[in-house]
Parts: sequence; C-alpha cells; structure tokens
Amino acid sequence: MTAYYRPLVQHGEARPEGAVALAGQGLWFTHVERLSRTAAARILPAAQVPGDVLDRLTRPRAAISGVAMDRPQIMGILNATPDSFSDGGVHNSVEAAQAAARDMVAQDASILDIGGESTRPGASFVPEDEEIARTEPLIKAIRSATDALISIDTRKAAVAKAAWKAGAGLINDVSGFTFDPDLAPFCAQVGAPVCVMHMQGDPGSMQDDPTYDSVLLDVYDFLHGQVGFLEDLGMSRDQIIIDPGIGFGKTEKHNLILLQNLSLFHCLGCPILLGVSRKGFIGQIGKEPRKDARAPGSIAVGLAGLAQGVQILRVHDVAETAQALRLWAAVR
Repeated sequence: MTAYYRPLVQHGEARPEGAVALAGQGLWFTHVERLSRTAAARILPAAQVPGDVLDRLTRPRAAISGVAMDRPQIMGILNATPDSFSDGGVHNSVEAAQAAARDMVAQDASILDIGGESTRPGASFVPEDEEIARTEPLIKAIRSATDALISIDTRKAAVAKAAWKAGAGLINDVSGFTFDPDLAPFCAQVGAPVCVMHMQGDPGSMQDDPTYDSVLLDVYDFLHGQVGFLEDLGMSRDQIIIDPGIGFGKTEKHNLILLQNLSLFHCLGCPILLGVSRKGFIGQIGKEPRKDARAPGSIAVGLAGLAQGVQILRVHDVAETAQALRLWAAVR
C-alpha cells in the first residue's frame, strides 16, 4: 500500500511540543493526514511519518536563481499573445511589455513569466517559430530593463533555447515535460531551473471531460514521477518547482479538492507554485463574469494557498496581490 502524508499546517509563534517546521518557513505542523488509495484516511503524529518523507517536508527550500523560497514570492504574468484568456493582446509590443515588466517589479513581483502561446481552454497550437518571434524580443527588452528573474512559459525546446539565450532564467512547462522530448534534456544540459505543471490532455481538449480516479493522488503521482524523471537526467530536486495545474484539465470540484489539500505536495521536497489568477472557477464561485474584475477572488484563493505553505503565486494583479500579502504577513 502506497501511503501519502499531508501535513496539517498551522502558524503562530507559540508551538506545542512535537511541532516541526514546514519547508523552512514560519509554518509548522504536529500531525499529518495519511492517505491511501485502498484504506481510510488516518491522522498521525508527525513523529510517525517515515524519515525520508519528514525530511522532504521540513527541509528548507533552496533559492531559485536568486529568488528566496523561505517566504512567499509573486510571479507576474506577462503574455505576448493575441488570445490569452485575460490579457491577450495587451503586451504584444516590446514597449508595452517592457513598461509592464518595470511596473510589476516595482510592485514587488520577483519573477516575470513570459508566454507566447495561449494555454486557455480551447486554445490552438502555435508553431515554435511564431512563439519565438513573440517572446524572444520581449525577453531581451525586459532583461535590459530589470534584474528580475524571467521565466519562459513554453512546452517547446526551440522556444526555451531562444528564451534562455535572450536572458530567461527559468523554464515553465505546462505539459510537465511530456510534450517535447528535447526540452528536459536541454534544461538539464544548461542547468536551468524548471517548473513542472500537471495538465490532463492539452489546451485544446483539456476541459472536454476531465476524469480522475483520485484527482489529488493522480496529480501527486504524476508530479512525483516527473520530478524523478528530471532527477535521472541530472537535475537537482531543489531547482525544480511543482505546480498542480489548477484549471488545466480539471472541473471546479477537482480544483477545490486540490486547493483544499495543497500541503500534500510538500512531500515532493520542491517549492510549490499556485496559479489561480482570474480563472473560470473564480468567476463562477465569486459570481464575477468579468475576467479583469476577479482580483479579490484570486487573492482570496492565493492567500489560502500561502496558508498551506505555497511559495509562489502566479498572478495578473501584482500590486493588489502584493498589498494583500503584506497585510497577511503582518497579522500572522
């Protein structure tokens, strides 16, 4: 029987005996929920967690290209696409992208995620030469304007190579390194930090009828397998970020199950990225049809993720998120 251990995360200066720190942060836990595909869940003291699992839960996460993982970080979304679900067409010019990048960094984004292919539900495939033409000039311009970490949001090796040469320092693959067999070896060769996301299907079909045996454990097992695959190529686990892929081949119920149980993913020993900004379920539950008016709902879910130890929030509304994060940290 494979067992999974979800820490029951708490916060506060006063800690009971037996409390252990979570991933080198100010959060801690005394108990875990042991999960299995074949047995009922059980609550256990942290002391009963196997040593290797407890080590991954508690070990401080290393910095990613100079960005510390011992406190929450904001990744600003900057899409160079005509058809992204929320900001398509806004940053297509070099000047607009450069200005937006400066603003995001001034507003406390430590990472800028540049995308040239929309991955919204139903999106069409973009040829790699077109994706490079969209992203490479923007990365060069942004690199000249700021020292922030630049992430290239791509599933194609050729695009990643061009972006890396232009100044990107993180490869963020929504396919979890399953789309292009040349991408992971390239990242290993150049020593690029990576983000591995779970997506069922592809953007064009992922929302047709997503099904799982257990969405939480299925997503966990996929990420566990891909982290192992990347390690086998020579990558270091402490330079791998994981993303459960909220909204990518998931129903509203699937999304909520993942969000309620995010702390399970700390067992992988990697920083966790959470991307929920302006997504469909935010509008549905929050009763807000306008995508650009979903900052309050996006922030609410993001802060709930931070309470479970998520290290990175990927957002459109950087200034609003940063303000909320400052207050969240102050009252805690």
